[in-house]
Amino acid sequence: MAIRVTQNMLNNNMLRNLHQSMRHMDKLQEQLSSGKKVSRPSDDPVVATRGMFYRSSLMEVEQYQRNVDDAESWVELTDKTLDEVGNVMQRISELLVYSGDGALSSSDLQAMAQEVAQLKEHLGTLANQQLNGKYIFGGSATNIAPYNPAAPTVSGGVGDFTSTNSEEVNLEVSQNVFVGININAQNVFNYPNNAGNMFNVLDQILNTLNAGKSAASFGTAIKDQFDNLLSERAILGAKANRIELVKDRLSVQEVNVTGLMSKNEDADSAKVITELKSQENVHRAALGAGARIIQPTLLDFLR
Repeated sequence: MAIRVTQNMLNNNMLRNLHQSMRHMDKLQEQLSSGKKVSRPSDDPVVATRGMFYRSSLMEVEQYQRNVDDAESWVELTDKTLDEVGNVMQRISELLVYSGDGALSSSDLQAMAQEVAQLKEHLGTLANQQLNGKYIFGGSATNIAPYNPAAPTVSGGVGDFTSTNSEEVNLEVSQNVFVGININAQNVFNYPNNAGNMFNVLDQILNTLNAGKSAASFGTAIKDQFDNLLSERAILGAKANRIELVKDRLSVQEVNVTGLMSKNEDADSAKVITELKSQENVHRAALGAGARIIQPTLLDFLR
């Protein structure tokens, strides 16, 4: 049986279609103004879910990049500090050779001892080097100074490397990937052992020079310390190279994730403008058709 079409039905259908048309235009206008395909999860649950996943991945990458920056700063400062330690060793080597000059008097050798004392004190400040309040040569005990200027040494002096912590400090630079950022300071400042470390050797040199004697015989001990220092710097260099590789990989990963997120969420402006123009024409046609089907009133005839 055919349904009788009334004027009210025509009016209601026209209004419903106009509302749908306006809703579509509003959505297109929102995409153009925000530059995004969706503004709420209900617009497209699949796009919204993927967007959350990409954002989470990007946040992880950014955190790993911050960890890499911290690791890089730690390794760079460690390398510069060890370089300065090497300079101290070289200067002491020069003084030891110079002390072998038979023309030097006892007062000359004692004056030389004063410089060695200053170099030892400077070496202590290098051993207590900090980064952001953390001691970089204290192993995992980064809150405890590894060098104690008041600690008695085996050689009878004061100022010794008292830390025995050799644990590695690790930072996560990728998912389940950790890199050690510190060196084993025991292999540098307590080499070959606490009794024969560089501070004790310097104390022995001080005692010899203060006694007015040549300290040239300690040249081999200082050379061993210097050679060992170079070996530890080589290990540190390998860590720095790995951190650099991880940093490059994270940069590539950041670009990839950002690109995927943009492809997933960003609106295609040209496509949206075309759709908006087309929808505008449809809406105008709907308004025109609606004006024709609305039944004229008595007032229209009286005009």
